[in-house]
Amino acid sequence: MTAPSGEHDRPKRPVVVPVIGLVLATAAGVTALLGGLNEVPDAPPQLAKGAVLDQGQFKTRFVDAVVSTQRAPQPAEPDRRFLEVTFDVTNQGERTAAVGIPPQRPESAFSGTTFAGSLVKITPGFAPESGPFVFALSEGVESRQLHPGVATTVVLRYRLEPEVKVPDKIVFDVAGFEYTAGFQDPDLNWRMVSTEEAENTFVPEVKAQVTLPVTVREPV
Repeated sequence: MTAPSGEHDRPKRPVVVPVIGLVLATAAGVTALLGGLNEVPDAPPQLAKGAVLDQGQFKTRFVDAVVSTQRAPQPAEPDRRFLEVTFDVTNQGERTAAVGIPPQRPESAFSGTTFAGSLVKITPGFAPESGPFVFALSEGVESRQLHPGVATTVVLRYRLEPEVKVPDKIVFDVAGFEYTAGFQDPDLNWRMVSTEEAENTFVPEVKAQVTLPVTVREPV
């Protein structure tokens, strides 16, 4: 049967692909490439000088960071410089807690139960011989304990060698604690909040990142 005149010359109707379908497909591909929507952790809250952070076991105010110089007793001896970071720490638990020291590596901190152990990363880093030395200070007396319900001054001190440049700021990645049973320990205790990144490998969750400007005092 012969088609009517002109039917072969009629333009073909274009096939329409919904734009939204292409967008969704592209987005899905990008998401899969990046490892999924839930793989990128949220940045921790950013805090500054004077901020108060509830860490669970401790409530901590970040007071200041100061470099001071002590004149040498003899002219031939070099002056001594110290970077001191001051915290006001209240032990919110029911038992005396230790002041402790910061961990050498964040991944080794998850089992810590001390205040300074929650300072899981300190930037910049300092040479091991510089410290830090950490102590509680009450009425001029140094100790290594934080008693329940008592606001206590805690000092973290580094000794700076003459060749070390004074940093403009010091940054702390601070972990928190929760009162809970352990993985293999049914007793309730304060434990650092951590996530398992690999089998038997736990990394503390950073509750906040605190940045303190470093002030330089005149030599005394």
